[in-house]
Amino acid sequence: FSKAMDVYSFEPSIYEVWHDLHEFFYASVIHGAYLEGAVSEQSSRMNAMENASKNASEMLEKISLIYNRARQAKITTELCEIISGASAV
Repeated sequence: FSKAMDVYSFEPSIYEVWHDLHEFFYASVIHGAYLEGAVSEQSSRMNAMENASKNASEMLEKISLIYNRARQAKITTELCEIISGASAV
């Protein structure tokens, strides 16, 4: 121990306190590592869900565009048939 520790008086003895502090320190380090792992996992899950939502939105936009083009083509075809039938009369 350093001379700085000689200034303080410890009850119980400094060796018992030191042992308890080491035990607490190691437990705190292990708990901190556990929490960091849990936070990392949660962050990864959030990023994955955000990417999945973004991809689903893009797919929905593409499908809507394809559907609207097909609908528009059908309407155009029907109009052409109506106009052709009217001009034939």
